[in-house]
Amino acid sequence: MCGQMFVHTMFSNNDEAVINKKLPKELLLRIFSFLDVVTLCRCAQVSRAWNVLALDGSNWQRIDLFDFQRDIEGRVVENISKRCGGFLRKLSLRGCLGVGDNALRTFAQNCRNIEVLNLNGCTKITDATCTSLSKFCSKLRHLDLASCTSITNLSLKALSEGCPLLEQLNISWCDQVTKDGIQALVRGCGGLKALFLKGCTQLEDEALKYIGAHCPELVTLNLQTCLQITDDGLITICRGCHKLQSLCASGCSNITDAILNALGQNCPRLRILEVARCSQLTDVGFTTLARNCHELEKMDLEECVQITDSTLIQLSIHCPRLQVLSLSHCELITDDGIRHLGNGACAHDRLEVIELDNCPLITDASLEHLKSCHSLERIELYDCQQITRAGIKRLRTHLPNIKVHAYFAPVTPPPSVGGSRQRFCRCCIIL
Repeated sequence: MCGQMFVHTMFSNNDEAVINKKLPKELLLRIFSFLDVVTLCRCAQVSRAWNVLALDGSNWQRIDLFDFQRDIEGRVVENISKRCGGFLRKLSLRGCLGVGDNALRTFAQNCRNIEVLNLNGCTKITDATCTSLSKFCSKLRHLDLASCTSITNLSLKALSEGCPLLEQLNISWCDQVTKDGIQALVRGCGGLKALFLKGCTQLEDEALKYIGAHCPELVTLNLQTCLQITDDGLITICRGCHKLQSLCASGCSNITDAILNALGQNCPRLRILEVARCSQLTDVGFTTLARNCHELEKMDLEECVQITDSTLIQLSIHCPRLQVLSLSHCELITDDGIRHLGNGACAHDRLEVIELDNCPLITDASLEHLKSCHSLERIELYDCQQITRAGIKRLRTHLPNIKVHAYFAPVTPPPSVGGSRQRFCRCCIIL
């Protein structure tokens, strides 16, 4: 009873409540700084004193409104910007479809110290927003404009002129961007470390040559589904961006082993390589890559249909940090390749995920070879028709927590008696 009275006293509407008397304002502000948006708004309703504390701009340095995306309109962003002012450093409006250029102009004018801004999926915004950011937000470091399909080269030119500290830019699916926009961007933002260009289908090799020439600090590059990219452009990236650690070129079907050779010769720090659906890559290229890039942690080789066990042998010898490996639709992989992988340097402590969907030569023997991979968390076996339930069960005796995704065609049921037919699902049975 005394405890309940104490709690009531602490959180009563009386501005002279115990907590307000005992703790200095600076300490209360420090406590409030750890609260999320919803909790701060609730605290603001407790009392007048807490309203002042909760709505103090210093508590609103990082705001994520994704959970409220359907309710956020431009005026909300304007009000937040006026309250937070120069305190705001990080704002996410991801998926807020109701926010447009006018609101973001007010935001840019009020929040000139913003460093991280996520506008992913804010489809109303146009080049006008980037013009505002360029004019008022010179400290901007990270900007996400993915799926803002009205963005053009004018936006990149504006960012180049007004945001020289930009380190990370995501313009995935902004398919109006061309090499001219990339050229303007990199000339003013030479400190770029991460560039996401997924689905920018108009980009050609010329755009990559500008990046390679002006962005020596580049660590991450995503070119997924940039269909016009060839070896020429990517080789320039490799030669100019020696710090590259993550490259996604999935769907860039024109690239060949020349890219893997260039990566091996120029980018020894490479940790992530995604080249799904790059069907011209072979064991020869992956051999060079593995022998030179010993820090590889994640590789997506789905539908690299020419690779064989030879690639797995090289990875098992030279890549001790490998954690995630996708070999889906690599139909030449056999149990022997998995045996080498299971005995390799990465097997016991590192390998966490292996995907073997649609590898028809894989049998239960592969599961036996993987049972000593104590860090293995997930294995994909869809359409591996030589894998059996018994094999999976044996694997689980050694790795009881592993997630196995596979399916088997259901046994055809006997005809029902009495005319009423039972309905059986013909879909896969997920283990």
